Amino acid sequence: MKLYQTLFTLASRFAIVGWALLIALPMWQYTQTITISIVVIMLCALYSYLVFLGKRHDDPETKARGHFWSLSGVMRLFKSPRVVLAGWIHYLAFDLMVGVFILNDAANYDINHWLLIPCLLLTLMFGPAGLLAYFCLRGVLTGELTFM
Repeated sequence: MKLYQTLFTLASRFAIVGWALLIALPMWQYTQTITISIVVIMLCALYSYLVFLGKRHDDPETKARGHFWSLSGVMRLFKSPRVVLAGWIHYLAFDLMVGVFILNDAANYDINHWLLIPCLLLTLMFGPAGLLAYFCLRGVLTGELTFM
């Protein structure tokens, strides 16, 4: 369990570096390179290790014994600390990529970065709600209701 706590802390802090760059230094030439090529790739590598090779660290009492075909199956899966950690890292990586998408998409519409900050913070904390907020903001500012 100590290993999982350490990995949780490292992954969370690592993701914050990416978010800090997206929020504070969106126009710096290395922001997206560091965020995607280092932070996201490292999170993806850690996630993949936990999912595909990490079973050896499981306590026999907390092995993942569920499936993705029902809510109760998913709930059984998430009784394993390894699976919960992998799920958390999944959120960190994908939400960070959504933040990158928001920055790039907003640049296409010339949306002021200060207006994006609440959407980015919402994405950091609540993923899809931040993306929805961005799409609403973009719709209000551009008058377009398309999502492509």
